[in-house]
Amino acid sequence: MPDNPQRPSSAVADPLPPVSGQPFALPDYRILGLSGRDALAFAQAQFMNDVDALADGQWHWNGWLTPKGRIIALFALLRIDAQHLWLLLADADPEALAGALRRFVFRSKITMEVLDEKPVSGSFSAPEAARGNAFATLDNGALELDLGTASEPRRMRLGDAADEAPARAARWRRDDLRHGLPHLLGEQIEHWTPQQLSLERLRAFSVKKGCYPGQEIVARTHFLGKVKRGLVAIAADAPLASGQELQSGDRVIGPLVSTADDGACWSALAVVPLADERPALRVGATPVREVALLDGLAR
Repeated sequence: MPDNPQRPSSAVADPLPPVSGQPFALPDYRILGLSGRDALAFAQAQFMNDVDALADGQWHWNGWLTPKGRIIALFALLRIDAQHLWLLLADADPEALAGALRRFVFRSKITMEVLDEKPVSGSFSAPEAARGNAFATLDNGALELDLGTASEPRRMRLGDAADEAPARAARWRRDDLRHGLPHLLGEQIEHWTPQQLSLERLRAFSVKKGCYPGQEIVARTHFLGKVKRGLVAIAADAPLASGQELQSGDRVIGPLVSTADDGACWSALAVVPLADERPALRVGATPVREVALLDGLAR
């Protein structure tokens, strides 16, 4: 049963137009490597998803929470093998995250290293070999991830350089938001629980694995059915900024947590009450429209 109940919505489908499959750099993405005999046990104890459920060559969405269940960092976690994990970070500073994580290493045999020699690139085309949550190692040693669907393919490669193309990178970010994958910056860090960001849509957290920071809050919210807010996607023809308030008529219903501008329009994710009707949406004086969150990124 999903954590979020069905809610009334005026969202409409807003299909994303086709784009070129030429690869391009994703310079905001960086990789933090965890290695050592205790790397898996450490990740299982600290992170919100079930690392033990992954086989070598698989990945999932994951994150690190405060003891109060608020998200510090959201990332893709790749199990390379029994002693090596990669955290693919779109927003968090890997050096700062490694420094914070090291406070909990104690006597564990684990090394953390920022892998800046592994550039990240994307393409709006079908992956060569990766499928679903199974990543692939290509002939040049790069790792390939499937981040799309049959109708809207996207592939990402780690360790495969490409030329910068800011418009395509902005479109990638917009696609993330339209699929319900928030990018958390500034005041949005340590502010939201996984359920408030509707991360059950991405299968990004577990309520059944053993203890981890924030687990009690996440599990209690899930099992007591206390999820009152979740994500909606909106679009506008004028600039939007994280932290602005979304209004329905004259009533403030929630803040914008992530925004993107792909040159054609502005997109955003907002956290709002789940049961509300949402007519006449606006941000300040800017009219906005609710658009349907797309499926396809659950792993």
